[in-house]
Amino acid sequence: MAKKFITTEDVRRAGAGQIVVDAETIVTPQALEFAAQSGVRLVDARGAGWSEPAPDRGPDAQRAMRSLPHLPEPASDSDIDSTQMVVVTAVGRNRAGVLAEITSALSGLNGSVHDISQKMVQGYFHLVLTVEVPPGSSFAQLKQVLECLGGQDDYVCRVMHERVFRFMHRL
Repeated sequence: MAKKFITTEDVRRAGAGQIVVDAETIVTPQALEFAAQSGVRLVDARGAGWSEPAPDRGPDAQRAMRSLPHLPEPASDSDIDSTQMVVVTAVGRNRAGVLAEITSALSGLNGSVHDISQKMVQGYFHLVLTVEVPPGSSFAQLKQVLECLGGQDDYVCRVMHERVFRFMHRL
């Protein structure tokens, strides 16, 4: 069965009343925000206040967890318990020393660059690095150090576990 959606326009049409949301209906974040601002109440089929259902991980979620043993569940969000990879992206204005700043910060955290890709477009760069981090490294510290590089107008770094990156981009 095809899923239904409630959008901002649906909330606008409801006026100041209420909208009954069934289990198969998806409410967009914009519609939720607009409903709260407009006084429109979202309710379930019993008339109780509607709450967002748990996310559907898809029919292959359990199979993927069994068949991708090289992507273990992280023990926690902040610590890296075994040697793992992280993906670092940086985007911004090009200038001398950007790559050196990023790799020096990684070196200071005992990170080892395994792969690097960089593109230049009209004075702006886009850099992607896969970095191996040793056991016991603090992911939160790695993320904080790298995301503080570049300043406001220079460039921006983002860091994520390789596992998250792989699951986001699998088909």
